[in-house]
Amino acid sequence: MDMIQSKFTLKDGTVEEPKMYLGADIIKTRIPESDDPEKVRWSMASTTYTNKAISDVERVLGTEEYGFSFLTKNVTTPVVAGYRPEIDPTPELDQRKQNYYQGLICVLRWICELGRLDILMPVSLFSRCLAQARESHLNQVFHIFAYLKHYDKSKIVFDDSCPEIDGSRFHVCDWVEFYPGAQEALPPDMPEPRGKQVQLTCFVNADHAGCKETRRSHTGVLIFVNRAPILWFSKRQTTVETSTFGSEIIALRISVELVEGLRYKLRMLGVSIDGPCDVFCDNNSVVLNTTRPESPLKKKHCSVAYHKD
Repeated sequence: MDMIQSKFTLKDGTVEEPKMYLGADIIKTRIPESDDPEKVRWSMASTTYTNKAISDVERVLGTEEYGFSFLTKNVTTPVVAGYRPEIDPTPELDQRKQNYYQGLICVLRWICELGRLDILMPVSLFSRCLAQARESHLNQVFHIFAYLKHYDKSKIVFDDSCPEIDGSRFHVCDWVEFYPGAQEALPPDMPEPRGKQVQLTCFVNADHAGCKETRRSHTGVLIFVNRAPILWFSKRQTTVETSTFGSEIIALRISVELVEGLRYKLRMLGVSIDGPCDVFCDNNSVVLNTTRPESPLKKKHCSVAYHKD
């Protein structure tokens, strides 16, 4: 900012620490550690944007059409336990409520972008109903806003410290015989790396046959740069897998593609990356099959995903 101010005239009092960016509250958070008791890092919260959205929803609920004066209190889960939107039998919404439903989903998706990862999965589920929602779909979206009202102190802290990961948990294998000359694709025009190196960590999981209508699985991915969550993904898979192994290995292939894209982007920003990305999943069969070159895989799409992983 000092450099910009030396070349351009800025209004007095406009050069200060950021407080808001694209609807997100930007604040400093103290996270004391043993080696740094006064450690302070930047954090991002959606409190202001979420509270404004909740006020708008409650104003609509207070109209004669709905007849509610407030959202349900003490809601502890984003969705009512056991509810499945894909098999909802309630009547379809009329055109006006349908447009309102679509607007609420847009608001919720932006709240997810501002760091509310706890509602990412439910918002993804109800986003499938954008073409034609039903009455209970709208009521469940109101339930999500009630949940946000009950838990309104969530934020993401961008901790730049490196995670401590036990390398012995990863099986080391020599892949040169199978992939001679293979190497990571680097941007040909990437700038010279600056600053400290960063570590990437990825957590991936799949809800096997979670959709009761199509029996398609749902993929969830969370990628950290050092200890800061940077990239999150929640989406239904395009294929129907007959086993947990199949859905997990497809989810792992999706996570690898996301990691590759993030590594490319970081390098184009001049960020130096320390070693490979550590990927964690909770299916032991997938871990064993993707870390050993002698794994026999009969299904073609699983075999393709295996070589991608």
